[in-house]
Amino acid sequence: MSLLNNAYIPYGGYYSTPFCKWQGSLQHVNSIELGAKSSKQWFDSTGIDPNKALDYMYLGITVGQKSVFYGASWASSMMGASDVPGQTVMHACATSTTSLYNAAVSVEVGAMESAYCLLTDRCSNGPHTVWPDPKGPGGQVISENWNLDNMAADPSTGKSMLMTAEKVAAENGFTKEEADELTWRRYEQYKDAIKNDFAFQKRYMIPVEVSEGKRKTKVVAADEGVTETSMEALQGLSTTIENGIVSLGGQTHPADGNAGIMVTSKEYAKRLSTEPISIKIISYGYARAEKATMPAAPVPAVKMALNKAEVEIKDITTVKSHNPFIVNDLYLGKALNIDPFHFNNYGSSLVFGHPQAPTVGRLLIEAIEETVDKGGGYALVTGCAAGDNGAAIVLKIG
Repeated sequence: MSLLNNAYIPYGGYYSTPFCKWQGSLQHVNSIELGAKSSKQWFDSTGIDPNKALDYMYLGITVGQKSVFYGASWASSMMGASDVPGQTVMHACATSTTSLYNAAVSVEVGAMESAYCLLTDRCSNGPHTVWPDPKGPGGQVISENWNLDNMAADPSTGKSMLMTAEKVAAENGFTKEEADELTWRRYEQYKDAIKNDFAFQKRYMIPVEVSEGKRKTKVVAADEGVTETSMEALQGLSTTIENGIVSLGGQTHPADGNAGIMVTSKEYAKRLSTEPISIKIISYGYARAEKATMPAAPVPAVKMALNKAEVEIKDITTVKSHNPFIVNDLYLGKALNIDPFHFNNYGSSLVFGHPQAPTVGRLLIEAIEETVDKGGGYALVTGCAAGDNGAAIVLKIG
């Protein structure tokens, strides 16, 4: 049966750090070490002993870091769960949803009672990999910049991510005016999350302390690198390519950060929840779209997830969409016949940045909190996953 029945997220069983724009305050910290440090800090604050509370670890990471070979087990040891085994999950921008679903299925079938998804990445100072090429002229090596080269082109098509967005925009007749209006709406929604002294974000966001030298440290307590803009400023920006609709304002920025989410059985979630609120993982959807149409890929994944959950889009209370380009949200709204101005409340990756693995994890956490505010219901969280992949997950909250 596609519908899950015994996989839950404890209410309050999650956190996110602030996201920092690349080459910012988190640029020099190994993301696995920072993720483990943040997780330990969060577990300490909850009074939960991770070594006793967890059976397994899923480390979601997409940008290689030193010692990633040891991945999940190294992270577990650093965060105080040295007895907890685990594995590493990599699925581009869908790493969060895929990690959560792997954990949910394992709990569902009884392979474990509790799992932890540590989702972490550092786009800053990405690694450069070199492979030998014995047949190359003069022994020339094959090299790759993990971030810049892969953002520049999908090896299957040779098309950049930006070109996939412009292709979908052209095929659907979207205009720069529509893009600017919706982009400005996304900035307004983010402002709702930081008003009243960051009241919404403080429900789940924890500060991180990083070194700025041998004797100096810095506490990062809020997102770093969010652009100050206005509708007039967005309208004044030129498109990135001639005859396109996407300006620099209508696309996200690479970032650094991490998030953690527990997945447990129903009874275990009841014991761990900070309030008597149920968060049930219902279903997961996945898809590949037409080549070089990345912003379109979430739609068939959403339809699969909704079908498995036995609900329709009209039944969904909260929608959160990873939007590396504003085209993603324009297309999602059109294809699902929903108003794009009324989803992605309280923020989205277009505004607060995209550290890859933890991005959708943070969106999911925000979806939980927004749905609680609305009195419960279904939450849908979706996003593309490089090239032409998409993924989606449905939760029932209340």
